[in-house]
Amino acid sequence: MSTRARPCDLGTERARQIVQELGRELRLARLGYGLSQALVARHARTSRSQVSRIELGQAPRVSVLELGRLLSVVGLRLSARAYPAGRPIRDRAHLELMQRFRARVAPSASWRFEVPVGPADDGRAWDAVLWFGSSAVAVEAETRPTDVQALLRRLTLKLRDDGTVVATVLLLSDTAHNRSLLREYRDAIRAELPASSAEILRAVREGRPPSRGGVVML
Repeated sequence: MSTRARPCDLGTERARQIVQELGRELRLARLGYGLSQALVARHARTSRSQVSRIELGQAPRVSVLELGRLLSVVGLRLSARAYPAGRPIRDRAHLELMQRFRARVAPSASWRFEVPVGPADDGRAWDAVLWFGSSAVAVEAETRPTDVQALLRRLTLKLRDDGTVVATVLLLSDTAHNRSLLREYRDAIRAELPASSAEILRAVREGRPPSRGGVVML
């Protein structure tokens, strides 16, 4: 399965699970109040057969609006939130940024991409991990970050949970937006990623891991 297709497939499967769970809750609530499928369907402005399909988990394309109406009719309230999980898809600009950095790394280094962090079901991954002999350096690439504090926190947690990595390199596209972010959050970034771009690039060009993490803008 390709990197691009995998998030879509995971999202589809999770949505199906949610619809099935809601269908079971709908059925239990309906039976608990002694309501018929026909009565619930009439008040929710749908058909009895559709209520049956939803309760059996056989209506994967049911809309959120219809679920909301049905659950309300049986005394339940639909609630939904989105949580961070797994990797987002990456665009061409992200891939080009990684290629610009790769061109500056010594050929002796070994590359691995989309390297998982933590347990198999964790969903987190490094964009890449560079191996210099037995030393691993994590690489994260961002073309246009907006929440620097959340980004630094995410990197810190990954580094904490990956005992194989000795340093983290944060790649940023060389844009006016990103230069402004670096100026605005200079102290916070230096506290977590103190190495300069020149220091990082010199180390990887010479085929050795940087002694500490840092930001590289390309």
